[in-house]
Order: sequence, then C-alpha cells, then structure tokens
Amino acid sequence: MKRRKMAVSSLDKPIVDLAIGVNHRILALWAADCAERALPLFEERYPGDPRPRRAIEALREWVRSGVFRMADVRRTALDAHAAARDVQGYDAARSAARAAGQAMATAHVPTHAIAAAIYAATAFRDAAATGDEEGATLREREWQYHHLMELIGKSGS
Repeated sequence: MKRRKMAVSSLDKPIVDLAIGVNHRILALWAADCAERALPLFEERYPGDPRPRRAIEALREWVRSGVFRMADVRRTALDAHAAARDVQGYDAARSAARAAGQAMATAHVPTHAIAAAIYAATAFRDAAATGDEEGATLREREWQYHHLMELIGKSGS
C-alpha cells in the first residue's frame, strides 16, 4: 500500500473541532509551537538554511506585536516553502519546512494553523522507524491536541 502524502490519525477531526473559533493569536502560537517541534528534522540536514526558523520567529513576533505587513508575511512563508522544495530525498525535512511555512501563513489566515500541525505530524511520521509511522503520528497529534487545549485554557477563551 502506498503511503499517504500527509499523515492522518484518529485525532484529525477532534483537533479541527477544537481549533474552530479559537482566538487567532492562540492558533498562531500553537502553529509556531507545532512547527518548532519538527524544525530539528530540517535543521539537522540543512543547518545553514535559516528560512524555516525565520518563518517561525516572524510568526512569534506577530503574536507579540500584532504588526502585520502582508508582504512580509507572504515572503517569509514562501521562503520556508522554497526551503522545502530545495530538500533532496528526506521527506521529514521537507515536511518540517512546510510546517514552518504554513505556521507563518497563520498570521494571514487562521486555518493555516491546522496545516502547520498536519505537516509537523507528517515530519515525525516520515522520520519514524519503519513500523512506527502510525505511532509517531499519533503521539505528535496527541501532543498537539493537548497543547492546544492548554493554550486555550491559559487564555481563558
């Protein structure tokens, strides 16, 4: 059976249901946290390429400051996606870079947070030992679900 392009788990729908209606900045923080967890999978292979990390840092700055410049958001997100396209033969690094690009795009459209989380889970799936791909995906999605609940609880939303 051919592997799916994106990781899937039993928590996909519960995460989407939980994310609906959550404050935009909380979703952005969650997306940044999800992408940052996967970032080492990119940086271990491409230590000289700062584009995905810059995207996550730029998103965190938007969360802190609220300053939004569409040209900057777009450029930074697209730079992280360009880093993903430059990946040669290691799907985990590619998915980690895509998670960062989607996370940054959350500043513009909140639902990009969902894609950032899925790409992060896909990165962990792709880095997992043979036979543990589903387990790695589920462990990451469980962390994502509980982390989003924690962020919501801290915000009082």
